[in-house]
Amino acid sequence: MPIIEIQVPDIGDFDEVAVIELLVKPGDTVKAEQSLITVESDKASMEIPSSGAGVVKELKVKIGDKVKQGSIVLTLEAAGASSSPATAPTPAPAAVSEKKQPVAGINTAQAAMNSVASRIEVKVPDIGDFKDVAVIEVFVKVGDTIKVEQSLVTVESDKAAMEIPSSAAGVLKELKVKVGDKINIGDLLAILEGSAPTGASTAPAAAVSEQKQPVAGVNTAQAAPVSVASSAHAPAAHNPTTAPTGALPHASPSVRKFARELGVPLEEVKGSGLKGRITEADIQGFTKAVMSGAVATKAIAAKAPAGGDGAALGLIPWPKIDFTKFGPIERKEMSRIKKISGQNLTRNAIMIPAVTNHDDADITDLEAFRVSTNKENEKLGIKVTMLAFLIKACVAALKKFPEFNSSLDGDALIYKQYYHIGFAADTPNGLVVPVIKDADKKGVLQISQEMGELAKKARDGKLTPAEMSGACFTISSLGGIGGRYFTPIINAPEVAILGVCKSQMEPVWDGEKFVPRLMLPLSLTWDHRVIDGAAAARFNAFLGQILSDFRRVLL
Repeated sequence: MPIIEIQVPDIGDFDEVAVIELLVKPGDTVKAEQSLITVESDKASMEIPSSGAGVVKELKVKIGDKVKQGSIVLTLEAAGASSSPATAPTPAPAAVSEKKQPVAGINTAQAAMNSVASRIEVKVPDIGDFKDVAVIEVFVKVGDTIKVEQSLVTVESDKAAMEIPSSAAGVLKELKVKVGDKINIGDLLAILEGSAPTGASTAPAAAVSEQKQPVAGVNTAQAAPVSVASSAHAPAAHNPTTAPTGALPHASPSVRKFARELGVPLEEVKGSGLKGRITEADIQGFTKAVMSGAVATKAIAAKAPAGGDGAALGLIPWPKIDFTKFGPIERKEMSRIKKISGQNLTRNAIMIPAVTNHDDADITDLEAFRVSTNKENEKLGIKVTMLAFLIKACVAALKKFPEFNSSLDGDALIYKQYYHIGFAADTPNGLVVPVIKDADKKGVLQISQEMGELAKKARDGKLTPAEMSGACFTISSLGGIGGRYFTPIINAPEVAILGVCKSQMEPVWDGEKFVPRLMLPLSLTWDHRVIDGAAAARFNAFLGQILSDFRRVLL
């Protein structure tokens, strides 16, 4: 049986590319166009296909080797061919010159057409599991000289962007797409004028059959390499991994497909293979990290400030210290809730010019009313907290001072006609903010009941996104924990937040003497781009008046 040497075909403007993956081994049966090895340059990775069929006799390369056009990849033992050893595509030029001699059924004029400039259609290769991808960039124009593997256009789906290379060389005669067009596998991209054999583009089957006819001085065994040579360039249009773009991550087609199935952005995955190549294990590890909250994709991070180390703000790097030098330590990963809220709080603290007003509200009478209300409704199982009264009081203040119920939208303010109040809830995994919707339309008892239900769901980790969205104003209450005043961070896109601490009895001058009164510390933080100091002082004063005499909420 003849031995066929399989060589590296023309892979474009690449020299000395590294072998990073072996896809076959001695003894394997290989089909024509089957991928044999994967090579990688500093711009792209691609698979090298077989130009013939047979059984792998010997591998001539190993991982880490450098190869180029003409390098022998392996030898095949071909079945069903003549006994003359078939060689790689190099003899093709000689065979072409001999083809000019008269062949049975082909005259000299027809043979000469093989060397005449031909019309070559360049189509969209297999680019993976994508449909109707948009053309977002065109790199070439009519009249340009195009090389094999030169990028023609960039397409973009909802998951990735990629460059589409040319599968042939020649002069660009027609460009069939423009920016904004939607394309699919097999669509015509461009028409080139090149010097490819006419049989290669017009009638491949006929060309092959005619080459097998005896030619003067060329037997069937010698003619066979011509067909092998013509197929050596075919994979450029067939192989989806040949796009020579530095934007493509280093990964094999099977890994790319696996990443697409999981929706993993390959450009964000750090490869553990040779030269940073991404493996299937890397994809799995990245997916687990995202699901656990240990890693945030760029899409997630876009919702929070980039550069947690301060680099994005032009600050000096965050100090990196080996704490084990000073004593024993224990490392614990932050919960997903803390990571996400931390990113949002960092953005809000940096971007919002916040000011905090501190004040006290006399809630002596309100607390007495709250206690009596709970006694009266003890059978209902609803416990009214001071926070429920605070929510109703804040709604009244928001109605009187509508700028506190607004949000910035560029240079405009959005004034909301609804009153959804968020309240910070402490959970084992971190702080979350459930929202009481339409608090202006609900009584204190209903608000108390909803708060209890939402707080329980928060502790159990069962709050839905809808139950944590839409707030106009937030109250952060430290309740009975303690403290006096603090500076809460505004929950963007809101423009204010109210912080309350533990109430305590204090002597208050009534004009004649000091009397004991229950005082509630208030800390109102507001966005100075929207609210000025006078408005904030009035808001706090009005809120204190309502809390001291809750009948005012009806006015």
